[in-house]
Amino acid sequence: MGDWLPLLVILVSALAGLAIFTLRQQQHGLRIGLNLGAAVLKLSLVGVLLAGVYQGKEYSFSLPLMEGAELLLRPDPLALLFLTLSALLWLVTTIYAIGYLEGSPHRSRFFGFFSLCVSATAGIAMAGNLLTFLIFFELLTLTTWPLVIHRGTRKALHGGAIYLAYTLCGGALLFIGTVWLYTLVGPVVFTAGGALPEGHGLSEHTLRWIAFLLLAGVGVKAALVPLHGWLPTAMVAPAPVSALLHAVAVVKAGAFGVVRILYDVLGIALAQALGVTTVLAVLAALTILWGSLRALAQDDIKRRLAFSTISQVSYITLGAAMVGPIALVGGLVHLVHQGLMKITLFFCAGNLAETLGVHKVSELNGAGKRMPLTMLAFTLGALGMIGLPPLAGFISKWYLGIGALEAGQWWWIGVLVLSSALNAAYFLPAIYRAWFRPPPETWPEERSLSARHETSLMLLLPTLFVAGASLITGLFAASPNSPLAWAELIVRREYFP
Repeated sequence: MGDWLPLLVILVSALAGLAIFTLRQQQHGLRIGLNLGAAVLKLSLVGVLLAGVYQGKEYSFSLPLMEGAELLLRPDPLALLFLTLSALLWLVTTIYAIGYLEGSPHRSRFFGFFSLCVSATAGIAMAGNLLTFLIFFELLTLTTWPLVIHRGTRKALHGGAIYLAYTLCGGALLFIGTVWLYTLVGPVVFTAGGALPEGHGLSEHTLRWIAFLLLAGVGVKAALVPLHGWLPTAMVAPAPVSALLHAVAVVKAGAFGVVRILYDVLGIALAQALGVTTVLAVLAALTILWGSLRALAQDDIKRRLAFSTISQVSYITLGAAMVGPIALVGGLVHLVHQGLMKITLFFCAGNLAETLGVHKVSELNGAGKRMPLTMLAFTLGALGMIGLPPLAGFISKWYLGIGALEAGQWWWIGVLVLSSALNAAYFLPAIYRAWFRPPPETWPEERSLSARHETSLMLLLPTLFVAGASLITGLFAASPNSPLAWAELIVRREYFP
């Protein structure tokens, strides 16, 4: 039964999604039941896997596809870090989306693709070889595109076209690199220390080209400069989709792919010898600073958050490329921390838009008085992004900074300090406006979503939950059950024993 668990984790959300497609618009209760039931069951199954892997158990499911190629699911500790985050935030985002889309058309279509998207994300997390990773990586593109264009407006269709063009091109590069490597060495099974067999006989020139293709392919979803152009335009999607893209699925799949290729395909020693890590570190640093500078110029809240994501996700790539245990811990734990903080911010943006019609930073004056709990959550998320202790973002940046010292690369600390200053420059004005400026006489489009609360509880409670989680993961980072402890377990057990 244990070997079937990885497949069951994928099937739970996939089957729920297919069932939701068949529901009529008015079957609201059944749709909610399928959504929440599948999300809770999936999280429970992931909990079983998490406990088993922590105790040293190994799970593996394989399905032969053709001679010499198989679909392989093998949830190792790194997979469980990403998988647990996606399962937890899927449940929270489902609750939020139910409240957000109340009364809107095409909800069955939305939640059907929403569930399939999470199945693809789980497949990416648990992929045990490069072929399986490629299959689910492309499925993620195909299942998220309908969510980006959900509203069906001209602007949404344009944003979806750009998203599809970027991600399909990235997928093509990943496909070429995968096929090339497969023809040279056979099946590429993810292996700590590198998947290439001894005596592979591949030249450095060939390996560099393959590494470029693989990393460029995942670098599109990771939004590394200059492959990031799709992300701001994809903000035409509804707030739950934006949260999904930034915190749960797409950009995280890209960053996760960078770690897999560096540590489980090439092997970090070979990647360093080829100069791949140096190039990636420079690209990550440029992306961190460029994203922050572009965020400064955005008045639209979601676009500011989008450029912030471009910057923040590159901390994961930077930590992986530094080549050291402490830096890698910082990068891996930021995969979780950034997810919690960014989903908080996007939920808050959705609350403001749905309740007050506020879409711009310049419209935030006095929002803290009208929606104090939402703006408290926004403040926690923003201060965490800046890196203020004891919030989750501080833990990530602290480990990255110590990792830079360990590697003897002082310039990385300069990047982190400058990035934090830029984070403060584009988040603090929004916080100041919300709490210290007087509110307007009328809001752009105020709606009475609740007689007793600042907004609908279906929107407010998930927002407060993820904001609290981002605070708790920072306050209790030293706990043996924290994301930081799991990141340290991954590094100690798999990559730097």
